[in-house]
Amino acid sequence: MVKDTAPGDVISPSNSSDGHVVRHRTRSIGHLSNGPDGERKQSDAAQEGADSDDARLQAEFGYKPVFKREFGYLSTFSFAVSISGLFATTMTTYSYPLSAGGAAAAVWCWLIAGSGCMCLAFSVAELVSAYPTSGGLYYTVSRLAPQKYVPVISWITGWINLLGQIAGVASSEYGAAQMLLAAVSMGTDFKYEITENTTVGVMAALTVLTGLVNSLSTYWIEKMTKGYVIFHIAVLVSCCIALLVKTENKNTASFVFTEIESSSGWQPKGFSFLFGFLSVAWTMTDYDATAHITEEISNPAKKAPWAISAAMTFTYVGGFLFNIVLGFCMGPDSSSILNAYQPVAMIFYNSLGKTGGIFYTVCGFIIIKFVCFTALQATARTFFAFSRDRLIPFSHIWTQVSPISGTPLTSVWLSVILCILINLVGLGSYTAISGVFNVCAISLDISYCIPIVCKLMFGKFTPGPWHMGRASKYINTWACIWTAFVSVIFLLPTEFPVAADTMNYACVFLVAMFAFSYLYWVVRGNQFYTGPLVEGYETPQEGVDEQGGGVSGVSKADELVGEKVA
Repeated sequence: MVKDTAPGDVISPSNSSDGHVVRHRTRSIGHLSNGPDGERKQSDAAQEGADSDDARLQAEFGYKPVFKREFGYLSTFSFAVSISGLFATTMTTYSYPLSAGGAAAAVWCWLIAGSGCMCLAFSVAELVSAYPTSGGLYYTVSRLAPQKYVPVISWITGWINLLGQIAGVASSEYGAAQMLLAAVSMGTDFKYEITENTTVGVMAALTVLTGLVNSLSTYWIEKMTKGYVIFHIAVLVSCCIALLVKTENKNTASFVFTEIESSSGWQPKGFSFLFGFLSVAWTMTDYDATAHITEEISNPAKKAPWAISAAMTFTYVGGFLFNIVLGFCMGPDSSSILNAYQPVAMIFYNSLGKTGGIFYTVCGFIIIKFVCFTALQATARTFFAFSRDRLIPFSHIWTQVSPISGTPLTSVWLSVILCILINLVGLGSYTAISGVFNVCAISLDISYCIPIVCKLMFGKFTPGPWHMGRASKYINTWACIWTAFVSVIFLLPTEFPVAADTMNYACVFLVAMFAFSYLYWVVRGNQFYTGPLVEGYETPQEGVDEQGGGVSGVSKADELVGEKVA
């Protein structure tokens, strides 16, 4: 057990005589004094706080800090809001509740499913406060589960979460391509016809753009993120006001709140109604994206969970009101809206005219691109964190941090390639792409529930500064029950009868992921993987990692250069 670790101490491995790994303290290059008298001078209180956070990361969690802590309260909150991207993600997924039951389904699905999502979001925030590392909830398993089960549970949690993150970025990029092309088509009065091939091609180009932005320094990413939340709220509020003012023939309250009309083909209508949950589940997910940048946040144990809970509350309330406005302003013929390439863009066009329609569709595109920027940033940090523990093949490649930008460039571009590949299913049909949206919600939420279940079952949880007190176990329990229920729904085909072009491919993605992760576990993982590095546990020397040359249980970060780059 390493005790009394000072700021700047790095836990490094060596082999003891009994064949176990012993971690020693060494002074990180990034914390060496930079003055002639050998004393490092702190420029301000923020730097002192960052050093304290880095010391905790090293001493308590066993990871060497390699990122600069640029994110404060506003930028962290803005990052969390940008992950949900309320205005744009509602535009992207509005067709699902509309098909499931019309405007009323969109309203009530948001209210019902959103309450379940809020329970899950608060549960995640509580865990992030206790264990603020880039590994996110994958890491928390090592603190909450019995030690003998940590390797297999962490392995499963990590791979499920990774699939969800990739699907999240991929589906967001697909939605961005749809909005951009919808604006272009609207500019030609819909004379320009959009094909699936065009959408996939534009998606690929936009994903590359997202990769380029994420190749910048964290400093610039933080600056861009900080102003995003103001822009997002301004667009959402002004759009709702414009729709209510400019729409001449508004629908009745009965149409918006009580009339359920399904076009999915499923019977009874009440069952079809359940498919509308996807809109809110896809919008209000990826809660732990903020966790994956906690090593870039000052005082992350407080700021990260606060940002998650505040951002999801804003998304829940704002999304409910936005769906009501869309219901009143969409017109009485929901089928014509549903048949449009981008249903919400068509509502804008009908109510606000060509200029207003293009303006708010482009605003939606800008907002969802910020979703893509932040989601890919979180995904790349996930690859970095998982590779640091050698969860991923060729981990020594994905843990490389650029000395120029201070970002894990190899992880960024691996994420870009995988997101493009998973979206190729869109070449088949638009319905087929819904599987990517489904698998995003399913995978991420299940990966959150695994550590929550461990927390409830094994009683090893030590709360952080942000916690729910006595209400915690009840909220945690309902979050898991809700996730199990909607996961079954999201695996079913959304249209009936089922054909090749209407199949829900979420199950295919999940089976492929489980097959690959299981095969990799059997062939190599079980030989060296002992779970995330947990300070205080000794790990056997068995199973040298051929990819990175490390010994099982030792973080790949211990081999990285300690100097933090700007």
